[in-house]
Amino acid sequence: MSASDEPGHDRTEPELGVVVGERRRLINLGYRMLGSLAEAEDAVQEAYARWYALTPRQREAVESPGAWLTTVAGRVCLDMLGSARARRERYVGAWIPEPLPDRTEWAGPGADDGLSGAADPADRIALDESVNMAFLVVLESMTPAERVAFILHDVFKYPFAEVAEIVGRSPAACRQLASSARRRIRAEGRPAARQSGQAALVRDFKEAWEAKDIKALVGLLAPDATMTADGGGLVGAALRPVEGSALIAQYVVHIADKAPGLTLLERTVNGMPGLVARKDGVTVTVAAFELADGRISRIWAVRNPEKLRAWTDAGPLTQRAAAVHAPMQGRD
Repeated sequence: MSASDEPGHDRTEPELGVVVGERRRLINLGYRMLGSLAEAEDAVQEAYARWYALTPRQREAVESPGAWLTTVAGRVCLDMLGSARARRERYVGAWIPEPLPDRTEWAGPGADDGLSGAADPADRIALDESVNMAFLVVLESMTPAERVAFILHDVFKYPFAEVAEIVGRSPAACRQLASSARRRIRAEGRPAARQSGQAALVRDFKEAWEAKDIKALVGLLAPDATMTADGGGLVGAALRPVEGSALIAQYVVHIADKAPGLTLLERTVNGMPGLVARKDGVTVTVAAFELADGRISRIWAVRNPEKLRAWTDAGPLTQRAAAVHAPMQGRD
């Protein structure tokens, strides 16, 4: 439910249009900070709840509602990241960020025009390098403060003075946090943007998977490739990464043998060519890929159904999705 739809709010309030207009940018921030659409929406909803908990006089005293909402949402995300680290330590198997569909995967009967507050959060996520799966996975290695400082400054171009207000540290300390985050990214090898030929390589992988051609699969994978699956303990999935081209090829063929009637579709996953596996019309796996030297070096296979609601035709989010993505907005 959008802020404009919440009961008890006077839609004639002069700042209402400005406040509602911030929602798109806040969802963009939240998804990058948390790696989860559902959690990003929760964080933004909490920021709006706190805004409307202010008295009219308090709201009138706020010089910039957008800056106020960003500060609150950022602090909420920081708190959520701290608790999320503890939850993910108890998570069954590997935790992978929630995969994001392309806008065309969200549009359907009943989709709105993207202008109303009822549009779904994923429709507001701009697809760029900062949401590709490889990048989000690196962000998961950061401390909460590093991640928030880095995203606010390096991705959304907020000055460190403003980052400091959100993180609750000095501008100099925030500068150090962002610098530490950059070192982590360099140590992991900065995730590349879309590589030429990725769509063709993913298509070849799909065809070899459908044919259960282990030799062809091995040829498409880097010798030291890694496949990580996320089932969350709710569905079957390898609890540890599968390493090596031969083992990955055998694993995916084993999956095909265990799930007859599986349909593989080429889809955009977090702005990059990926694959979606459906069974009886329900999405059961979303796979994101990373390339190195013309071969597939990493596969992230999300199977946790709680992370796939946006990809299932019957999902309520899909039914209400809007038709267009907005460009990512940073600091005004």
